[in-house]
Parts: sequence; structure tokens; C-alpha cells
Amino acid sequence: MAETTEPGSYFVANYPPFDRWNENAVEQVFNAFDAVATDAALGLYLHIPFCRKRCKFCYFRVYTDVKAADVERYSDAVIHEARLVAAQKAVQGRVLKYVYFGGGTPSFLSVKQLQRLVGGLHESFGWNEAEEVTFECEPGTLAEPKIMALKQLGVTRISLGVENFNDSILESNGRAHLSNEIFRAWDWIEKADFPSTNIDLIAGMVGETTESWQETVETALKLAPDSLTIYQMELPYNTVFVKSSKDNGEAAAVADWPTKRAWVDWAFDRFVKAGYSISSAYTLVRNSKNVEFRYRDMLWEGSDLVALGVASFGHLSGIHYQNKTHWDDYLAAIDAEQLPLVRGLVAEPRELLIRELVLGLKKGSVDTVRLRTKFGIDPLIEWSEIWSELCEKGFLKPIENSNSPTLTRQGLLQVDSLLHQFFDK
Repeated sequence: MAETTEPGSYFVANYPPFDRWNENAVEQVFNAFDAVATDAALGLYLHIPFCRKRCKFCYFRVYTDVKAADVERYSDAVIHEARLVAAQKAVQGRVLKYVYFGGGTPSFLSVKQLQRLVGGLHESFGWNEAEEVTFECEPGTLAEPKIMALKQLGVTRISLGVENFNDSILESNGRAHLSNEIFRAWDWIEKADFPSTNIDLIAGMVGETTESWQETVETALKLAPDSLTIYQMELPYNTVFVKSSKDNGEAAAVADWPTKRAWVDWAFDRFVKAGYSISSAYTLVRNSKNVEFRYRDMLWEGSDLVALGVASFGHLSGIHYQNKTHWDDYLAAIDAEQLPLVRGLVAEPRELLIRELVLGLKKGSVDTVRLRTKFGIDPLIEWSEIWSELCEKGFLKPIENSNSPTLTRQGLLQVDSLLHQFFDK
């Protein structure tokens, strides 16, 4: 891996990689929906693709400059899709264990739009028994009535996309909000008293310095969220930064990987000193007994995930799938009373084992007994050479008699660069 931040995706979100997913598997995804349900936990992901503006580092399917009619049209489609999905044999009657509103910017919607959307979804998928309902927010889209409405709608975990507290850095990276909007929104969030609050930061944004980063970390610490999520800046190919670099021949001024790792390491130390504990390569929690990541943990351990909305990703009975990735195609499928599937991948048992292994390692350690029991393969034996090599390089603590290989801080800070060693060639 290059030390400089080159164009391309660094973060490992799934396995097998997305470039292996294809339209030939769509028929098998349909068959999975029409088959008997598994005993896996079931979650729901809803993609809200609207934003006030597109961040220069964003690679998700988002739309800006939309009208109220576009939001209504999309909400109607998602509600309709929920009805179609809930009627499938593999989903019918199952209880949701977690719900995640992602984007885009879910908080882009007005209170009335949110109430209408959630009300429509509840006709197909109730989540009164869900262990966690997460909702992503952009600070500038919030007002106190909207935050109170989210609480009333059943949101248990609210995640605020801060990224940085420095206005110059926020503007340079194309964020829609400024710092005053963060502090105003946080006051309202605290008053609402959600069961769990989270702040997102990004280390290494364009214009970041060691001094500015430490100021951002200290400011986040003063807000005392229940959890803090820190990502290291990457440059996927379809971002504004990469496209601009191709046009002008100049690389985006993003910090190199050693610098970003050092900044996250400093943040980890600072929050741990303040009483937080490290929950994964990206997250710290203030009270590990009260703060859980049910979406993350269940999904990474093989739960089924129903995906609603344009370009959203799901997982059912060991099969990965994605919805149609363009607005018109997605809406046309829903209008035709069809599940809006565009591609998928039928994973082999070994591939599902690798998926749970590498995603589990992102939490810092992995329970190989659970994996051996579930898949019939002992990861300690199957990848013994890799474990040894990771130990020799200082990325993994000595395993000795442990059944849970545990990364060192050094390994945790660059875990996404280590995971490819476990991929099948």
C-alpha cells in the first residue's frame, strides 16, 4: 500500500468485493426472497439520497437541488418498495432487530415528510421491537422540532455528521454546514435525551494540520457524545476531488496514511484518557455497557439486511444484492410492482466465513470459536501463516492460547490495509 493517499477505495465494507457482483445473480436474489426465511437476525437499511450539496469526498448516490415533489415521489416509492419486500416469503412476518437511516442526508427531509415516510414504512415494517434505530444527520438540516420528531418516531441512536469543527476545512471539503450549526444542533440533541448519540469525524481532510486536528478532537471531547466515529480520509474514484485532480493535473492535498494514522492514534489516546474505550478501528464509546452498535455487530456477523431505496445494498440468506442505481430505473421498477434489483452475488460458505472474519477484525479481535462452530473451519489453522506474519510485523498481539486474535493499536489503525491478506486469490 502506498504511503500517499492515492485515488481508490481503502475502506473494506464487504466481501467478496463489490466488483464481483453482477446482474447474472439477480434471478437467484429473487429466488432467495421467495424462499423460506433463515433464522438470522433481520435488519432494515433505508437510503435517503438527498443532500443540500455534494461533499467533495463523497462517493455515494446522492441528489442535490431537489424539489419537494421529488422527495414525495421518492418517499412514495420507498413505501411501496417496503410493501413489496415485506410480502416476500423470506421476509414476511419477521421482526426487525435494527433499522438504519443512511444517505445522503436523512435529515434533509422535513418533519412532515419524515412523519409521512415513517408512517408508511410502519404499515409494512414495524420496529417497535428493534434493538436500535439509527438516524444520520447533517447539522445544517436540523431544527429543534425535527429532532424532537425523530425522538417521537422511535430513533434510539442519532449520528451527527460533524467531520470537522474548522469552518475553513469544512468549506474546502464541500461540507454544507459550518461550526455554528454543529453547536446549535448539539444543544437540541442533548435536550432530546436520545438513548445514544454519535459524532462522526474524518481525519485527513483537505487543509487539515496537526494543530487543527487536535482542536477538532478537543472540541468533540467537550461535547461528550456517547460514541465517536473517526474515519480516515480516502479518495474513491467518483469523487469531486479525484475528478478535479484529473482535470487540473494536481493531486488533492490529503494527508498521507502515516499522518492520518498518527492523528487517529492521538485522538484515541485523548478519548481513552477521558474514560472512553475503543470499540473498533473507527469508534470509541463512553460507556461500553450502555452503548452498543447493533447495526454494525449483527450485520458483520451475518444478519439478513433488507435494503430500501435507490442504490442501497442488502444481504439475504447468504446472497448479497444491490438496488438499481439510477433514479429513473429505480422508480420504474417500483411502478411496475417489481423489486428494484440490479446486481447480486451468491457467496460460497467459505466466502461468508472470510467476510465475517475480516469484518470482525475491524473491531480489533475476532471470535474464532464462533466462526469455527458456524462454518466448520478453524481460522487459526486455515490462516496460520498470516497470523504469524501479522505478529512478526507488530500488527497482532501474540496469540498463544487465545481463540480471539487481537490486533495491536498499530494494526487496528491500518486494519483495512491488512484485510486483503485473508481474501482468496
